Parts: sequence; structure tokens; C-alpha cells
Amino acid sequence: MIEVLLLPLLVAMAIGLTGRWPNLREAISLLGGVALFVMVLGLYQSPPQPITLEAPFPGLTVGFAAEPLGLLFALVASALWPITALYAVGYMRGHGEKNQTRFFACFALAMSAVMGIAFAQDMLTLFFFYELLTLATYPLVTHAGTDAARQGGRVYLGVLLLTSIGLLLFAMLGIFQQAGTLTFTPGGVFGSGHSPIMLSVLLVMFVMGIGKAAMMPFHRWLPAAMVAPTPVSALLHAVAVVKAGVFTVLKGVVYLFGLETVSGLPITPWLLGLAGFSIIAASVVAMRQDNLKKRLAYSTVSQLGYITAAALLATPLGIAAGGLQIAAHALGKITLFFCAGAILVAAHKSRVSELDGLGRQMPWTMAAFFIASLSIIGLPPTGGAWGKWLLLNASIDSTQWMLVAVLALSTLLNVAYLLPIPVRAFLGRSDEPQHGGEAPWPVLVALLLTAIGTLVLFWLPQPLLALGEMAGGVQG
Repeated sequence: MIEVLLLPLLVAMAIGLTGRWPNLREAISLLGGVALFVMVLGLYQSPPQPITLEAPFPGLTVGFAAEPLGLLFALVASALWPITALYAVGYMRGHGEKNQTRFFACFALAMSAVMGIAFAQDMLTLFFFYELLTLATYPLVTHAGTDAARQGGRVYLGVLLLTSIGLLLFAMLGIFQQAGTLTFTPGGVFGSGHSPIMLSVLLVMFVMGIGKAAMMPFHRWLPAAMVAPTPVSALLHAVAVVKAGVFTVLKGVVYLFGLETVSGLPITPWLLGLAGFSIIAASVVAMRQDNLKKRLAYSTVSQLGYITAAALLATPLGIAAGGLQIAAHALGKITLFFCAGAILVAAHKSRVSELDGLGRQMPWTMAAFFIASLSIIGLPPTGGAWGKWLLLNASIDSTQWMLVAVLALSTLLNVAYLLPIPVRAFLGRSDEPQHGGEAPWPVLVALLLTAIGTLVLFWLPQPLLALGEMAGGVQG
């Protein structure tokens, strides 16, 4: 299991050493991504025994374990790494980006941190890799080196470090003080006799301290980071950062607090209400964004609220829904960002109001955008339909009618801010002459692969759904 952490580190070193030979550098990135996915697939087929490296203090462990939620997250992230690397080759060259060696090396470092988060056996280990992921992705956010990029990077780093050190770290200390351990445990680490008020405070600090989940009001880093190149946006939204956030929420609810504890706390309905507010408010803001990447960024804030809400429902079906939604959103949103980057490279357009008639110039790209939009909305035949369906059923089973109403309204808002984009691209008329065609082939192949992935997930959800069901069903 340690090898899945070491491989991306070795890839990062090899990329640094081969920076003067771009073809070799990019081949290493691609092959490293494929190799990592194969290794994670091996762990899925035959999970190894947990590894405990050391116990620095009584009750604390540092180690790794391949539990179901971690396997699900690692499978999704490792599968998307080589596809994103392929996309980045075409985008970075087609857009004439500088510092490409640093980009690919930091991307590999980020993947090492993701694997550490996925397979952490305890919250202390996860926290270490959580912070490492923030630091590894900071150079990617500020990649352009402009004033806007540096400002976006300051917001990115400031919000994520403020929440994790100011809230999440203290939540961990409180959990350790109350339970005497931070090791992820089926059913949670709390026994009977703990104060509901104290546990409520810890749950609030834990959930709000995970800034990468982008729960309002700690969401500003996400749209601020859109100054980065599009492959970085794809990394932030689909492969690594935000998924690390909502994965940590799910894992904490299942293995630290426990479903029974969370469902009985007086603060849980209020946190569900905040998640619902984040879903609706971010969707409303997305509708007002003419910049395509910013519209997609606020869409991500909204969609992450689905997964946080699924965790806070604190039911086995809710956990299964949250796990499957991680995969569905990853495939759908990475496709949308891939398409946004393709439009920028091939047509030099970045605003929704500029896309009229673009479907005649870039039919494959806009078709992929349409498919991914259906997945984000939650419509068949795309993988997003299952995640939203399961979440709706979990909400009904828990009699959380407010959340049912939120899901219905947010679906309509998803339609309102996503579907007009491909509609105007295919049916709109533009007075501008259409030049060129699709983006470079690596970009086009990557976005078609992820679009196809959203369709495949609709017909074959069971392998990933089973992992979510296993995680949710370990209670008791």
C-alpha cells in the first residue's frame, strides 16, 4: 500500500529530471498515472492488511488501511490522473503555457497527497496529507505568475489553512480528548456518556474546518482559484482537492463520529440546513456568471453540498449516495472543465455569451458538454442520475423534507445554468466567422473519454456503489 504513495513521488522526481525533454517528461506523467491506477485496482481486488508505521503518543497511530470509502476515492482519482495528464499535454502546449515541468511535477505531488488521504488509517495521518495537498497545489493555482494569480493563490491558501488549522485541528484535539483515539473505527470512536452539546461543537468544527468541501461561507477559495490554467481547475474540482474535502467529511462521519451519534445530535439538522443553503445559494450565483469557468466553479460549490448533506443524513443509504456522487460529480465536472479549456484553446472564448453557434465549429466538444451537463443535473443515461436518486431516497427515508425540496429546486437551477450553454452553441447564431475546429487531439480525446465515463457509470454503477454500501453498512 505504501507504493501507491511513493509512485507519484518518484514520478514527480523523474519529471523534474527530464524537464528539458518535453516528450519524455509527459510520457512519464502519463505512464505514471496509468501505473498508479493499475496499482489501486490491485488493492481493490485484493485489499491488503493495514499498516501502522508508528505510535508517537499513547492512543495515536500513524498508518494506512484500504477501507471501502478510501478505495472508492483512490479509484476515482487514480483513473482520472492519466486522462488529466493527457489533456494537460494538449492544453499546455496549445495555450503556450510556461513552467510546464513545474506543473506536471506538482500535479504528481498532489496525487501522492491524495493517495495518503484516501488510505489514511487515522485522522492524524489524513490531516498531514490534507495539508500537503494544499501546499502541493498552491504553485498550480499561482501558475500564471500574474497579479491576479497571486491574489487568487493568497485567497486559496488563506482560506484552506485558516479552516484546517483554526477549526479542523482543534476538532481533532477535542475528539482525542473525548475518545482517546483518532483511529478510524467502524461505528465511530465515541461510546456512551458523552455530552451531546460537546459532540455537537466538535461536529461543527470538524465539518466547517474542512475548507476543501467548500461549504458556505468558506467557499471563496474555489472561484478565486479559477485564475489557474484549466487542467488545474480540473484537478481542483474533480481529481483531488474538493473531492478530498467531501471524502474527509464522509470518512469522519462514518469512522470518527459514527452514524448513530451524528443522527442523534441536536446540531445535525442545522448543519443539514446550511448544506441546503449552500446548494441553492451557489446555484443562484452560478446563474449570474457569464465567465464559463466561474459558472462551473459555483456549480461545484453547490454540488459539493449534495455530498456533505448525504454524509449528514447519517444513514447507510446516505453514505452510499455520497460515495457514488463523488464519482459521478468527478466525471461530470472534469468533462465540463475540459470542454471550457478546449473552447479557450480552439476558439479563444471564455464567456457564455460568446458561445452562440460554437457547436458547428466544435461539435464533439459541445456534445461532451451536453452529456456532462445531464450528469450534473442528475438525468439518465448518465452516472449523476444514480447519485441524486439515492440521495433523494435517503432524504425521504429520513423524512428530511427540507432537503427533498432543496434537491428538487437545485435540479431546476442546474438546468437553468447548464443547458442553455450547449443549446446556444448548437442552435444559436453568430455573426462572427467560424475558424478552425476542435482543440488539439489530446484535449479532445481526454474530454471524450470522461464524457463516455459518465455514460458507463450509469450502466455499471455497482462496483463503486458496493464500496459506498460497505462503508455505510459497517455500523453497529
